[in-house]
Amino acid sequence: MPEPYLTPRETVEHEIEIKRSRFLCAVGPAPSEEAAREFVAGRRRLYGDATHNCSAYVIGGDRGVQRADDDGEPGGTAGTPMLETLLRRGVADAVAVVTRYFGGVKLGAGGLVRAYGSSVGKTLDVTPLVEMVPAQVMTVTVDHVRAGRLENDLRASPYEIREVAYGAEVGFRVAVRERDLAAFPGWVATLTAGRAGVEPGEAVHLASL
Repeated sequence: MPEPYLTPRETVEHEIEIKRSRFLCAVGPAPSEEAAREFVAGRRRLYGDATHNCSAYVIGGDRGVQRADDDGEPGGTAGTPMLETLLRRGVADAVAVVTRYFGGVKLGAGGLVRAYGSSVGKTLDVTPLVEMVPAQVMTVTVDHVRAGRLENDLRASPYEIREVAYGAEVGFRVAVRERDLAAFPGWVATLTAGRAGVEPGEAVHLASL
């Protein structure tokens, strides 16, 4: 099973000033790489007059897709410390963009690393974070007679229906948190008089309850 991680509930902005340079950081949720790229593009459009719009994102648990962009700052002094801050805090499915307005005083490589990393860290300090816990998608197959009750009970349960497919039988793709995996087949069997099939599928994450 994958490890738990934290993800932003919403987009949060926070600004710091270092030697007259302004560092405006935005951290937001990014469920996919496409969403992260759109977030970065949006910030660059919003602050097109800035000296730099540096970015970093992590998509998926267990340190999945990772990207960092220095946007013209010396290599490794902006995007990398931003990314390292996200990883060190255990944050994923998240994107950070730090917009810099140069204040006329050069910070040096070490100063830039500290400034960009600190900008993301201080923004995370004020960002509402949701814990995402390991889960597994289970496929439940049942006849049409029992499908209606099963669907109603699933929707009232802590389990998350991902898809319902109707054919000769009805198939439910249901995300089940790791802690509930052992009990889930028995729960389904009780509701369906043992007439449902339950097959394990891919690993995912769900918000902790």
